[in-house]
Amino acid sequence: MDNITASYEEIVEELGDIELEVIYVDDGSSDGSLDIIRGIAEQDPRVGFISFTRNFGFEAAFSAGYRYAAQPWVLHIDADQQFPAAEARVLIDEAQQGYDAVFGVRTNRQDPLLRRWGTAVFHYLAQCVLRVEIPRGATAFRLVRTDLARRVVDLELGTPYFMATVPRLTGRYTTVAVGHRARERGESKVGFRFLASHAVELFVGFTRRLPGVAAGLALGTAALCGLLAVGAAAGVVGGAAVPAAVFVVLAVITAVLSVGIRYLVTVGSGGPRPRQFYIRETSLCDRVDPADLLLDERQAAPQPRRAEVAS
Repeated sequence: MDNITASYEEIVEELGDIELEVIYVDDGSSDGSLDIIRGIAEQDPRVGFISFTRNFGFEAAFSAGYRYAAQPWVLHIDADQQFPAAEARVLIDEAQQGYDAVFGVRTNRQDPLLRRWGTAVFHYLAQCVLRVEIPRGATAFRLVRTDLARRVVDLELGTPYFMATVPRLTGRYTTVAVGHRARERGESKVGFRFLASHAVELFVGFTRRLPGVAAGLALGTAALCGLLAVGAAAGVVGGAAVPAAVFVVLAVITAVLSVGIRYLVTVGSGGPRPRQFYIRETSLCDRVDPADLLLDERQAAPQPRRAEVAS
């Protein structure tokens, strides 16, 4: 809530010479954020908003902005102001070289050590171990062609992950170094649980190496069990070796089962399920798919909008 007015003022000051619209996505907040956004939207016709019926998560929040953007390009900039709005011009300049998507990479990252290390480990596992193609060092601060962003959103993947989906649709993407600053107001909602969950979604949904490793472990364990059985029958294996081997086998079986269950969940998510998000209130009624709406009586009058996203 503390960042909304400041982020709006910075965006307008730095990018006001560009034909833009600022779309705020309220992810079911209960801290008065929506009241502030409504007030800004009433004063500035360039500002629109989407408010969810509940918290649907980070991916759903920016997906709503992408889906209902109207201009050819969408700039994703978080309202916490850790990415200066002026850095958007760096993305714009790079996009003019013919790219479909440009991802910002933090220089002199101003985040806690745990988050920095966690991100480094995450990217290493994704790119070097599991061979998932994602732009190296990419962040959510990005400029994307709206038609590409919308296509990614409309795929409705069981494990959506925008940065890993873009390389599957186009090779015309790149990264560029951008400034980063410490958070001045409010607290980040991105914690270890969020990062771990996000990593699992990526590792399960965008690589087949993980089930391959699990299958190899299962076959190796089966071979070990067979050798132990033969050795025990021949009297070669005995004593403490058998109990120790049993624990090893149980550990491997548990790991394989956990991977298998996660993939079954992914497959099951391809069946009928609720929509990615539901909208309680919006100023963009003229363009929102009725299937995404679960409206209440407080509706702002529809107004024509363009497209710049700040979620």
